[in-house]
Amino acid sequence: MTDQMHYRFPPAAAYRLNRCLFALKSDDEFRARFLKDARAAMGELGLEAEHAAAVLRGDRDALLAHGAHPYLVFMADLRLRMEREPVSFEFF
Repeated sequence: MTDQMHYRFPPAAAYRLNRCLFALKSDDEFRARFLKDARAAMGELGLEAEHAAAVLRGDRDALLAHGAHPYLVFMADLRLRMEREPVSFEFF
């Protein structure tokens, strides 16, 4: 057995980042506000500029490096793509 943990819990410093990703994944109203004005929507949550920039770029590696939960990164991106590119995801 190794001393390395397979799963690292997100640090407390990444709470607002993860809250934003969760809202993008789960909150239709927040996601609509984000798509209309992303900076204003992220400002509602008090997101740090560096975290907000990573969300805007959709930079998975930067988000994970900042402590974002991998599931939330994936699901937030998926939900945004579903809104931006309305195609069938039934076979996903």
